[in-house]
Amino acid sequence: MTEFVVIFRTHSDIEAQIVRGLLETHDVMSIISSSDVPHSIFPLSVDGLSDVRISVHPSDAEEAQRIIESHRTELKNGQVVRLRDEFETLQQAIGYRFRDRGLLEHAMTHTSRANEDISGGVMDNESMEFLGDALLGFIVADMLFRDFPRFDEGEKSKTKAAVVSTATLARQAERLRLGDHVLLGRGEEKTGGRRKQALLADTYEALLAAIYLDGGIEHARAFIVREFGPLLADVRRDGVAAQDYKSALQELLQSRDLPLPDYRLVGTAGPDHRKQFEIEVSVRGETLASATGGSKKEAEQEAAKAALEKLELRS
Repeated sequence: MTEFVVIFRTHSDIEAQIVRGLLETHDVMSIISSSDVPHSIFPLSVDGLSDVRISVHPSDAEEAQRIIESHRTELKNGQVVRLRDEFETLQQAIGYRFRDRGLLEHAMTHTSRANEDISGGVMDNESMEFLGDALLGFIVADMLFRDFPRFDEGEKSKTKAAVVSTATLARQAERLRLGDHVLLGRGEEKTGGRRKQALLADTYEALLAAIYLDGGIEHARAFIVREFGPLLADVRRDGVAAQDYKSALQELLQSRDLPLPDYRLVGTAGPDHRKQFEIEVSVRGETLASATGGSKKEAEQEAAKAALEKLELRS
């Protein structure tokens, strides 16, 4: 029986999966194994920790090493950059540098990637999404309390809902090109996961949690203020809590002697605690637009916004 050759070692299950996927794209089959001592999901480099090993057939060993080395970057001082160091561009975009890079890697790991890991050692970012959601809600509420003292409770609630909505978070994530850095499973990759609003919004929340866990509440608050300050500045300038796209659509249709729009729930997706609703808006049986949101009201507002944009292009 042929004994396979170990050609790569790491303390990160995620990095091992990335290397294995890289080899498979070049038609080099490999196997992943680890020692009996539990290992970390983070790319640690502490002596004595167990490692994750990638092995290939002896005839493929030289080619596998060449492929791996071609995806490393050697700096002028001779230091070799690890495969996961493409997170450097993300750190520059968010204006925060992690002390524990493993937290950032954890935040970027979608459940589809964790589900494909047969070792069970890779953790997804769902718990970090939960923490990030609570953190964002608290800090935005604090900003509204301090910066909008004349807003009543209803106006503050309406503004907060708009600012932390799935659509808004997805737009913030797109601006940071967060989708380029998410670690996805193959199935999610094939179905366009990097462009899905709900996935981007969830990853954005996980990123907030990672900043908090790595740097504390002040760094997390500073990031949120940078990110959402311009949105609240618009509210301060316009003197409104949030635009009501449904009312605006209704007014536009009435001005054109058209009937009121119909909103229809066409589907739901996701777990109960993060369910996404898809709403379709139509007039006289003609579908104008559809959108998703964390609630039916949010999805209706986004669908109305898309319908307004479409009708305004027609005029």
